[in-house]
Amino acid sequence: MSKQPRFSQSLILFIGMFLLLFFAMFILKSEPHIPLLIGTAIIATLLYLFGFSWDELQAAMLKGIQSAIMPIIILGLIGVLIAVWMMSGTVPTILYYGLEYISPQQFALSTLIITVVVSMLTGSSFTTVSTVGVALMGMALAIGINPLIAAGAIISGACFGDKMSPLSDTTNFAPAVTGVPIFTHISNMLYTTIPSFIVTACFFFFIPQSEGIELSSIATMQASLQDSFHINLLTILSPAAVLYCSIRRKPIIPTLIIGIGSGLLVTWLVQGNADVSMWLQVMQSGYKGEVASDIVASIVHRGGLQSMTSSISLIIIALALGGLLQHCGVIRSLFERVIRPLHNPSHMVLAAGSSSIAVNALTGEQYLSILLPGQMFKDEFTKRHIPMKTLSRTLEDCGTLMNPLVPWGVSGAFFAATLGVSVIDYTPYATFLWLSPFITLIYAYTPKLKKISLGGAIEWAKKNERA
Repeated sequence: MSKQPRFSQSLILFIGMFLLLFFAMFILKSEPHIPLLIGTAIIATLLYLFGFSWDELQAAMLKGIQSAIMPIIILGLIGVLIAVWMMSGTVPTILYYGLEYISPQQFALSTLIITVVVSMLTGSSFTTVSTVGVALMGMALAIGINPLIAAGAIISGACFGDKMSPLSDTTNFAPAVTGVPIFTHISNMLYTTIPSFIVTACFFFFIPQSEGIELSSIATMQASLQDSFHINLLTILSPAAVLYCSIRRKPIIPTLIIGIGSGLLVTWLVQGNADVSMWLQVMQSGYKGEVASDIVASIVHRGGLQSMTSSISLIIIALALGGLLQHCGVIRSLFERVIRPLHNPSHMVLAAGSSSIAVNALTGEQYLSILLPGQMFKDEFTKRHIPMKTLSRTLEDCGTLMNPLVPWGVSGAFFAATLGVSVIDYTPYATFLWLSPFITLIYAYTPKLKKISLGGAIEWAKKNERA
């Protein structure tokens, strides 16, 4: 689609959408689904009045929705996987031993470290959150840890690997877009990642984790788990298979299917449950077994394909809207006006990071938040002698890490559905996610740190000012 709206028209669409979502979600306390759907209808109508035909608008929305097919399949399979791991005793076994060995007093910091290790090995925040993340969230609920603090630690650790692991899709995608070697990209990200992680670790070390940790309930929980499941280390074979496939860079869908299949095998061999009709019901609607403890029941009675329908519908609506904004040229129209007057290298970094965040907010799509700003700023960074590794780091910090903070983002919707806490509620505690973009901008604007962030662009800017 070659034509695009004027800058003033694009600005009206952007501001109008922002005001609608802000009013609906923060004033009316609404879920984002209906406001996004209303916003999509309004933007489609305005674009029609701006001269786009219905066929063009429909094609743009369909292109946006097409990019949601893989996330939808993955979300559905993860919902099934969680239910199977509850039924097979995998998560209950992890809960049982976790309650025994993890210190409740330093639960948040322990959670952060565990999820960092798993995410670095797998390169996937989705795999980390849906495996050890679910178990750790169950432990937090069992011993009285604030679930928002637990969610913040889980998500911060899971996204650490999504940003830094050479096995991560986005860690490979950002340098590919900007033409930077992957290990140059990773080493350059250490400048923002290490300070962000240190502050995050200190935050979870010192933050009060609950009004009172219920140590007396741990033995009761463990007894209830033993009464309801055969607690056996063999149940760990299924997540071990998923981790192995992730480390070996196997495709995500076959990996999840292996996890489900091995979980069903464990259900039969360890739990003694060979009722296939029950298996199908659990995979559809989630696990609902006989559990004496109400607290344990609230932890293990979850999962299933239906548990992901809210997230899936949100992603479809968000990416239909994103398709309109991207393929009708609204985003490009805004970016071109922003980039053109910029000359200061620090302002360029700010514009690239802000653009990545804006694409996340407008489309809810992590990869678009790296691809579109990367394509638009690449030539401008080259003209201003700003190293490409600065652009790739900025896109990773503001693209990969900000998507989980968008309620209608693919990552945000998934994390909220999997952990049972809303994006708006866990955002203040997911400190690593918003600290990294902040430190990126500090590097760009602090004189003594500019050399690290901008390299030769500083000398170029000085010469340009003298000229």
